Amino acid sequence: ASVIVNGGATMKGEHFADAVEPVMREHYRGCRLVALVLHALVPAEMDWAEARLQKAFSFLGEMRVESLHHYDEAGAKDLLRRADGIFVSGGETFVLLAELYRRGELALIRERVLAGVPFAGSSAGANVAGLIIGTTNDFPTAEIPTRAAFGFLPATINPHHPLPDAKADYDTRAGKIRGYLRFNPAETVLALANAATVRLHEGRVVLAAGRAWLYQASGSRELVIGEPIP
Repeated sequence: ASVIVNGGATMKGEHFADAVEPVMREHYRGCRLVALVLHALVPAEMDWAEARLQKAFSFLGEMRVESLHHYDEAGAKDLLRRADGIFVSGGETFVLLAELYRRGELALIRERVLAGVPFAGSSAGANVAGLIIGTTNDFPTAEIPTRAAFGFLPATINPHHPLPDAKADYDTRAGKIRGYLRFNPAETVLALANAATVRLHEGRVVLAAGRAWLYQASGSRELVIGEPIP
């Protein structure tokens, strides 16, 4: 599998953020058709989000970028089978996961990604790349059959993690994650600041850009860019 998780604030105008764009270009190199999964957004926002992402992807190379929201369930699955890249946007995580289950797409996307199709998820899209959606920052805006997600990374993802400079916010978030781990001590939480990018590729997981932290019941530490994450 080749997977990117991003902490949010992935875009800067019509481009991917400066730190994110080189990683995305390498990740999607050679792709010709990228399927966009925009289920985390309200329908009125989907056309706008698709156009913005199409523009951003155009700076990465020559590829067609198309959203599933134009198709019925059968057509969306056909697009996922034809696509050689997948991108899942941010928005409401519970809505996203509920739609992936309702439309029968979660198992198909997992199958495609495990077969080698590059996947990237930002914010809510990063949340569903982990084992479960346990530290989402989101309200439960939809009913879900289970918190189990794609499981591409053996962790629970926490996007939009504050930087230490914002001490009150940083301390509050760190305290909430440590509280979560007291009730779920077997889990690992991968916390990503805005624009932070972690990539799984060729069996290695590394922090490719930005700042991120690994929390476990035994303690936490900040990750180093380029360092393999165990």
